[in-house]
Amino acid sequence: VRLVESGGGLVQAGGSLRLSCAASGTTFTISAMGWYRQAPGKQRELVARITRGDGDTNYADSVKGRFTISRDNAKNTILLQMNSLKPEDTAVYYCNAEKGRWDGSSWTHDDYWGRGTQVTVSS
Repeated sequence: VRLVESGGGLVQAGGSLRLSCAASGTTFTISAMGWYRQAPGKQRELVARITRGDGDTNYADSVKGRFTISRDNAKNTILLQMNSLKPEDTAVYYCNAEKGRWDGSSWTHDDYWGRGTQVTVSS
């Protein structure tokens, strides 16, 4: 699975950006996709995640009400609409795909990652 992100950039506080991630390759067993971010000196954290089947979503508390994740299964693409951006949203944003597989006794998944896109919010 190959993931390609786009849409990062520099924006002032209060502004908006939209990130896009397109998956290619063997995608039919992808069960969920999402966005993670990593700020300098901090651990990578989940921002938002959406399941492929029923579209269930979950968000980090820090972005609830400001960010919206959506999917287009036909295009193997997810979007992250980010509104009311804050300086603390500054980070490298990574696209993630969970690709399911049978390990002989149960279903599990492997994680695939994009190269990341920089989001910088100035105060």
